[in-house]
Amino acid sequence: MKPKSGEKLFYTIGEVSRLLKLKPYVLRFWESEFEVLKPEKNKNGKRIYKNRDIETLKSIKALLYEKKFTIAGARKFLSKDHGSEMVDSKYVQGELKDILNILIN
Repeated sequence: MKPKSGEKLFYTIGEVSRLLKLKPYVLRFWESEFEVLKPEKNKNGKRIYKNRDIETLKSIKALLYEKKFTIAGARKFLSKDHGSEMVDSKYVQGELKDILNILIN
């Protein structure tokens, strides 16, 4: 994913925490639980998140908080043939179904 104009290449854990409305300790915990999440560290040893890391975090958040997966279930889902792109499309499909239900009712 290429950054859009004005979009940063790297984000700190605090910035990602605010963006996703998650506590930093949750991000660090997920890093230990999900192999697909491996933010790089700068020369000072601080985590730096790229856009793809943020997309992965969004997918994990959607699986855990919206789809109600357990951590083990989300880990299994992400480790199989399902990439973050698959999670994103499933998330969008679910959102569209919810909107359709609202419009119909």
